[in-house]
Amino acid sequence: MNADFVNPFLSAFVNVLSTMAMTEVKPDKPRIKKDEVARGDVSGLIGMVGPQTKGSFSVSFEENLALEVMGRMLGEKPNEVNEEVTDMVGEITNMVTGGAKRLLSEKGYEFDMATPVVVSGKGHTLTHKSEGPVMIMPFMSDAGAAHIEICFDKVVK
Repeated sequence: MNADFVNPFLSAFVNVLSTMAMTEVKPDKPRIKKDEVARGDVSGLIGMVGPQTKGSFSVSFEENLALEVMGRMLGEKPNEVNEEVTDMVGEITNMVTGGAKRLLSEKGYEFDMATPVVVSGKGHTLTHKSEGPVMIMPFMSDAGAAHIEICFDKVVK
């Protein structure tokens, strides 16, 4: 997978969490994901399509991190994943993808974004509709882990 295409998603994710939720996340080692099981308890998944490629992006939060981010954004931490938390995860998914889209457009890549879908629950699955490999990148924070997944068909410029 082309690092020029992946890095905007990584930097947009770090930027969104630090500016919107005052939460610092540190990346761990990326790898190719071999199954569809989410590595978190609540996930946002968004599709992207454009003339050069089609793909999808997801972010999965461990429950504690999702609750902590919600508390830092709104000043009140919920006790469990609820509709407000799933809405927040959908919005974070949208903001990260929008930030990556802006960075990629500066490099000549264009795509349209779908509306994010949010799934929650222990052991839920994420199905990327693209034919390329799924790259997963863990991020660690003081409140738990998040994992982003990026999957694209072959990118042509």
